[in-house]
Amino acid sequence: MKIQNFKTTVSPFAGISLINFHFNKSGLSQLIDNELGKRGRNGSYQYSEIIRNLCNVFLSGGDVIEDINTHLREHLQSIPDNNVPSADTVLRGIKELTTENTIYTSEAGIDYNFNINEKLNRLNIKSLKQTKQLQSENYYDFDYDNQINANHKWDAKPTYKKNTGYLPGIAIIDNKIVGIENRDGNANVKFKQAETLERVYSLLESEGIYINRSRMDAGSYSKEIIDVVDKHSKLFYIRANKSDALFEQIRTITDWQDVEINYKQYQVASILFRQFFEERNYRLVIMREKGKDNQLNLFTNDNCIYRSILTNDHQSTEKEVIEYYNQRGSVEKIFDEMNNDFGWKHLPFSFLNQNNSFMIITAMIKNFYNYVVGLIADKFEGITKTTRLKRFVFRFIAVAGKWVYQGRQWVLKLYTDRPYYRLI
Repeated sequence: MKIQNFKTTVSPFAGISLINFHFNKSGLSQLIDNELGKRGRNGSYQYSEIIRNLCNVFLSGGDVIEDINTHLREHLQSIPDNNVPSADTVLRGIKELTTENTIYTSEAGIDYNFNINEKLNRLNIKSLKQTKQLQSENYYDFDYDNQINANHKWDAKPTYKKNTGYLPGIAIIDNKIVGIENRDGNANVKFKQAETLERVYSLLESEGIYINRSRMDAGSYSKEIIDVVDKHSKLFYIRANKSDALFEQIRTITDWQDVEINYKQYQVASILFRQFFEERNYRLVIMREKGKDNQLNLFTNDNCIYRSILTNDHQSTEKEVIEYYNQRGSVEKIFDEMNNDFGWKHLPFSFLNQNNSFMIITAMIKNFYNYVVGLIADKFEGITKTTRLKRFVFRFIAVAGKWVYQGRQWVLKLYTDRPYYRLI
């Protein structure tokens, strides 16, 4: 075998040029600079250039911001008119967009840090509208969850899973993150969640985005949280916590119905629910299945496992309510993508508020990825709208190419027979 080296400007990541093209064509660069304003007098790079190049890092298969310096800089600089900041400049730019923490004190006298960054959350929503992934005056389905981000940062706190980290509250519409508030890892998920949800719902409504159905787990099962969810949603579905009062009602049920859900047999029933709200017409949908052992439940005198969902939906059947609630499992996939594909596993800063800015910006990048992969999926075989990032890098970004200036214009020459030209 013989090897010959040629000094040339061929890039192995030429597909990223198409990403930059659509980032600018979509209007995101202009939107970012309009919303965030110009950087300081000494700022050589604008916020749009910082965010676009951070997008380039992750969509080229990078894991951390420093990959700009170590792996990607010369390839990104080969793109005409693409100003490429250093990793330090990207980090400084994100820090400039950080807000101070808000400290809330619990009834036990314990202080908890929350970071509320309305400007970046609003920019994220506006970017979704800019790419027409969300449209004003439309109604959407909404999910909320608190997700542990395990880390050993300077201000990380012990979580309920016995590790250290943060416990951000994350709002999602379809597969798009629409709001993030970072919080101390030792904060109870219910603590000040009503205020967090009020801010997220109000921000969406101020941008003309309304909620048809809200769906949440048992971490949102409290009177003040349900008040907020009901106020801002046509319908809601919240997993109910077990309690003595609940089992008292379950014991009175006599009309159980047999249903099959995901190839398993269950019994389901509905009862009126007035535990928190005597005056409201809420419904508790209950499902039960036989336990794998013969141990009796002390409250119901049977060996069944019970689960229940609180809702104001009186039109759907029990099976429809349960199947819709079970679809919130797709939220876990989004968290997995953010951790492994978009940098949440490697937070770049030592402090909760700075990392919150990074998380919102990378959520915006993930939303843009959803947009651009949707465009590409219509024209490329082997790429679908749900393609994970690693596969996308191999199938689209990793293509040899170089920019050449000919005929008084820049031309991207790609060494492939794949139909990249169809994206222009």
